[in-house]
Amino acid sequence: MMQVKRVVLSSRPGNNGAPVPANFRLEETTLAPELKDGEVLVRTLYLSVDPYMRCRMNEDTGAEYLTPWQLCECVDGGGVGVVESSRSSVCAEGDVVTCFNWPWQTHAVMKGCVLQKVEPQLVDGHLSHFLGAVGITGLTALFGVREKGNITKGANQTMVVSGAAGACGSIAGQIGRLDGCVRVVGICGSDEKCRALVEDLGFSAAINYRHEDVPARLRECCPDGIDVYFDNVGGAISDTVITQMNSGSHVILCGQISQYNKDVPYPPPLSEEIQEALRSKNITRERFMVLHYMNKAEAALFELSQWVKSGQIKVLETVVNGIENMGDAFCSMMKGGNIGKQIIKVSE
Repeated sequence: MMQVKRVVLSSRPGNNGAPVPANFRLEETTLAPELKDGEVLVRTLYLSVDPYMRCRMNEDTGAEYLTPWQLCECVDGGGVGVVESSRSSVCAEGDVVTCFNWPWQTHAVMKGCVLQKVEPQLVDGHLSHFLGAVGITGLTALFGVREKGNITKGANQTMVVSGAAGACGSIAGQIGRLDGCVRVVGICGSDEKCRALVEDLGFSAAINYRHEDVPARLRECCPDGIDVYFDNVGGAISDTVITQMNSGSHVILCGQISQYNKDVPYPPPLSEEIQEALRSKNITRERFMVLHYMNKAEAALFELSQWVKSGQIKVLETVVNGIENMGDAFCSMMKGGNIGKQIIKVSE
């Protein structure tokens, strides 16, 4: 028998409650390494923590495509690892594989058919990028901008990104710039993040919503108004952005992290004033689901890979070592403690 460590959900946050590390518990268990036909034994390399997971902590996730995590059962999410033994025709020993529903365990027996084999050269060996810029996060940013942003080269468009220093926002802003926006302005929660956006990622400007007058700074940074808004946060920040958007502009409704600890439907309801602003200016604001575009994923991942390898897209990551720190890393990410993608390194 093989000794493994795993993380289970030990309790759910209360109504409208922020998650705490004590909602998660580290356990030691044993794994029988004998495989059935179609199974593989994987060693976990990296795990991802993401805002949508807060919804999975509730008994009802509020989204038909998300299943809730079960109490006292192993938690799962995006992961990447290496196949140590295989009885599957899909992958062989030594293959690097990824999956949306990777158990938070140091080793796991999984069905080969749920794993996707990935090529390390696509990310120059930075395997954690398969969970971020060259994975579902990058696809979310790319398809959001391309399918809902209506960016046209030469059209003098301005894009604003909220949650701009997070995993998705940091990529989306760079794609907006590459696709033709003349101004890309990020909104985030610290001066350090603002510096990273402008100096490392090439944003035109960045606004610290905790310490700056957001409406005034938006007017200053977006003198021609706002044409595209990549919304990761919802709430008061998004209301402020929408009031300064141009007629015929577009909201990319990607996430609503400011609302995830509240007991409200997704997407959360808007005030009458904001609904009227959308109507009167003919602003589109449609719910965006990356899973609807997976038929285009292969080509998109290759494009993202080329951008990352050429340095046209810079990747920011906050890496925490050790599966025992999953709960801390998740709660830190939910409070904005990360710059870029929050990754947990589980093994070499």
